[in-house]
Amino acid sequence: MLIERQRSCLLVIDVQERLLPAMASGNQVVANGAVLVKAAARLGVPVLTSEQYPKGLGPTVPALAALLPEGAAIPKSEFSCAAAPGYVERLKATGREQLILTGIEAHVCVLQTALQFRGLGYSVFVVADAVSSRKPESVALALARMRDAGAVAVTTEMVLFEWLGRAGTPEFKELSALIR
Repeated sequence: MLIERQRSCLLVIDVQERLLPAMASGNQVVANGAVLVKAAARLGVPVLTSEQYPKGLGPTVPALAALLPEGAAIPKSEFSCAAAPGYVERLKATGREQLILTGIEAHVCVLQTALQFRGLGYSVFVVADAVSSRKPESVALALARMRDAGAVAVTTEMVLFEWLGRAGTPEFKELSALIR
């Protein structure tokens, strides 16, 4: 199934100040997450962000927070975004049924979000080079489990180029520069 920008919503899950330093590939999550957030903004793809217990884990890291739309962050104590009060309603308001997931931790909040949204009938794409956990083996097992549940593992570039759909446009020229 092709990722379509008109059907997509980007979910940036718990990329927070006090959690990020413990991640195996934290810098990559932020860098690739920034590419996706910039592309989403340029292409009109809605973005929702979650923050797991922000009082204890801090806000979204500044490098991403500066790129996010006002009010995009939804605080939660539940691991799954789908279980957080108000999150599903905010998602439904976008009218989008393809979810592009990025964030941390892959084997906890990203996994549970993917599984629950698959159960609700959403198409879920997990950006493998934009998720992380403390241990790489946790990421590998989480990706395998999400795939087994019907989620599709993709890369940042796959999402970007599927959202673009074609070369030679002003959007292509602007956004392809993000990955060079």
